[in-house]
Amino acid sequence: MNRRILWGVAFSAAATLIHAENLPADNTLSNALKEISELKLRTDALEKQVREQSATAPAAPVISSGRAYMNAGFDVLLNAGWSTTPDVSSIQPGDHDPSQRGFSIRNAELSLDGAVDPFFKAFANIVFKTAPDESTALELEEAYAQSTALPGDFQLKAGRYFTEFGRQNNQHPHAWDFVDQPLVLNRMFGSDGLRQNGARLSWLAPTPFYAEALLGVYNGQGGDAFSFRNLGDADTNGVTRLYGHATTARDLRGLGDLLYVPRLTSAFDLTDEQTLMLGASAALGPNDTGPHARTQVYGLDAFWKWKPANAGDGWPFVKVQTEVLWRNFDAAADPGAGLPEEHLRDWGLYSQVLWGFVRGWVAGLRGDYVTGNSGASTEGNTPHDEAERISPNVTYYFSEFAKLRLQYNYTHFAVSSDEQAVWAQLEFMIGAHAAHKF
Repeated sequence: MNRRILWGVAFSAAATLIHAENLPADNTLSNALKEISELKLRTDALEKQVREQSATAPAAPVISSGRAYMNAGFDVLLNAGWSTTPDVSSIQPGDHDPSQRGFSIRNAELSLDGAVDPFFKAFANIVFKTAPDESTALELEEAYAQSTALPGDFQLKAGRYFTEFGRQNNQHPHAWDFVDQPLVLNRMFGSDGLRQNGARLSWLAPTPFYAEALLGVYNGQGGDAFSFRNLGDADTNGVTRLYGHATTARDLRGLGDLLYVPRLTSAFDLTDEQTLMLGASAALGPNDTGPHARTQVYGLDAFWKWKPANAGDGWPFVKVQTEVLWRNFDAAADPGAGLPEEHLRDWGLYSQVLWGFVRGWVAGLRGDYVTGNSGASTEGNTPHDEAERISPNVTYYFSEFAKLRLQYNYTHFAVSSDEQAVWAQLEFMIGAHAAHKF
């Protein structure tokens, strides 16, 4: 009985994955996405049934079944290049961006995923990275569990992970289409993106197209929640400041001091060859400039893809992706610095197009723009002033386990000199790795 169930699960999963990859004309992508989500729920239920049956046999307890399969992979991104400024971090502020002239490894990622028991699957990502002085840092990037057996098309996710805000924030660097992170994500969420300890509940809506609603609740503190309960940097007097305002560690006093991240996302088939995905996100929580100071970040994202209905190998294709973010940062008065209560407003966007013109080859172009903050406390603070960037690149995929990318960046700052950089990036991976979003 168990073998028949497992063979049925394997056959159904394989058929659906092949169906989603080939995208035949009579079954388009948004339907495939919804079918995959529904199949996942059915598969999880069958896995639960198999393990419950196996649990009656002493030789095969549930805990052993959960440990019986675990995937492990190791992925490395090696960067090499040159910039017109020796202070590379001033133009590449992302934590996984190239960090110096010459060679750098800012992301060597050990990924683990597998079954916990009939009710949960678990995922972990441990990252190694080198600093400009060649020292190595180790970081627990993500460690979380996802439910597999909740009724009503609900799913619970809990632990430490990149929050689902927009399209790129929760992607790992090896899944990026460019060497570096968009400027607007650095500006709003800090060098490593919005990543926190917390929990998220999602619901797959019973609609004819793919539609999902998510709500996450997080601590919202530290450098990985840059615009929220973050002390910022210390000045020459040892006073921590964020956008010029003194900060004080804000204890968690109640539900109002948590960070809330809602998101809505959906997918539609425009034709047999074109798909449109839309999303709206928000991040709402307190900041450390005062006991009642708060921050709101809002975002809209759009993704369009064209691929011929008969393109079974994935090429050719065209992908266009855009995200726009707005931030309202309410800073409390700082009498010591002579700063009144301020309402700082800024926004930014990026837009990118990828053209897979022949199998293995992808050409890309991305444009970035971020405004300066409105408010006296930010004047002269170059990393938070207006900036624009244009980034063409080309990538060759040797296989799904290795790629080589060449990228040029031209960055224009409103209050400082323009800068240029050229980066080459080699990725190589061994083992298994979890699938990434469409």
